[in-house]
Amino acid sequence: MIIDSHCHIDGERFDEDREQVIQNALDSGVIAMMNIGTGSPKDDSFEKTLELTEKYECIYGSAGIHPHDAIEYDEAVEDRLKKIINSSEKMIAWGEIGLDFYYDHSPRDVQKEIFRRQIHVAKELNLPIIIHSRDANDETVEILTEECSYEDFRGGIMHCFGGTPEMARDLMDIGFLISFAGNVTFKKADNLREAAKVVPLDKLLVETDCPYLTPVPYRGKRNEPARVLDTARFLADFYDIEFETLAQQTTQNFVEFFQLDLGSISNSNYHK
Repeated sequence: MIIDSHCHIDGERFDEDREQVIQNALDSGVIAMMNIGTGSPKDDSFEKTLELTEKYECIYGSAGIHPHDAIEYDEAVEDRLKKIINSSEKMIAWGEIGLDFYYDHSPRDVQKEIFRRQIHVAKELNLPIIIHSRDANDETVEILTEECSYEDFRGGIMHCFGGTPEMARDLMDIGFLISFAGNVTFKKADNLREAAKVVPLDKLLVETDCPYLTPVPYRGKRNEPARVLDTARFLADFYDIEFETLAQQTTQNFVEFFQLDLGSISNSNYHK
């Protein structure tokens, strides 16, 4: 059993075979998938994510405005996301939110402001947060440390971790799990593997971030949730442990983090 903690199968690249992609994952031993509703408020990713959680027993969801689209965030968008999340117990997180100083699609000061604002909404709703951070390590740690260092913080996930070992340590100290995607398998990703060395198994998650970041040996093809096994196998070899041990621990981490019942997650009948 294993869980893909971050995927985007609501997107148009899965419109032709979404059902088969989900079945592929289940047949491979993926017992649950976390679909991240994100993007521009002009998109319908949030509503599609909600629909997926309602249709498939194995799919959970989140919603949040990506830093690329922070400039479009306003009260109406916030109310829309709150309504979507509050409409289902399977919408279990706010995100992905954060900072992206690589592309700078939204001004950096706006990204920071909207990042903090969305953290406050997650606090209000008592939800964990899912973080995107690219080329903004120091600023991300600063904001999360200031905003999330309180007693009842529900925790967060550093998705597709791309930071330093020091960043990983700082964020694990305040309640974050560290999630690695397929890029940790890339030949030149020594920096990611250095960070992985400091992440204990009880703080680790695995993800695909599909359709992106397809792991070796499938790099160049569209990614999908079944490929989370390839990333997990790579990490198991990296940590010098059995694959089953890593799969069991990351599944347990996900279930405990989101306060789910593992016994209720079934791959035998994935339609509600």
